[in-house]
Amino acid sequence: MKISSKGRYGLAVMVSLAQVANSGEYVSIISIAERLGISKIYLEQVFSLLKRAELVNSVKGAQGGYQLSKAPDMITAGDVLHATEHSLFEKTDSSISSGPVEIEKAMEASVWNKLDSAIAKALDSVTLSDLVGEAERHKGDNYLMFYI
Repeated sequence: MKISSKGRYGLAVMVSLAQVANSGEYVSIISIAERLGISKIYLEQVFSLLKRAELVNSVKGAQGGYQLSKAPDMITAGDVLHATEHSLFEKTDSSISSGPVEIEKAMEASVWNKLDSAIAKALDSVTLSDLVGEAERHKGDNYLMFYI
């Protein structure tokens, strides 16, 4: 499975917002772009999708920005990817255009439907709170160790 940059960035910005959700402050696109090393213009497109899905709230102006619309434990990775990855959740096209219908139905029942279900279950089982906790666990991974 390949997740586009919109999906990956969408999830990253949502985790970033979840990390500061308790402050109640709105976070600017510029500060998120700088923190994550992502283009501000591209992030505007991602936030447009997240806002349309009602995952974030926004305020315009000097003190404006974005914040989560719900608590981090109420938003799943599936919610974010549904907002940003439309093709990921589309029904699989038929493999056989003409010929044995039973083969197509067998693949759909035994492979494609099970795969779709497993993906949805996995993505819906991970919340932004889970991802914030995992990020905290890895916070010290970027340190350098020197031996003399």
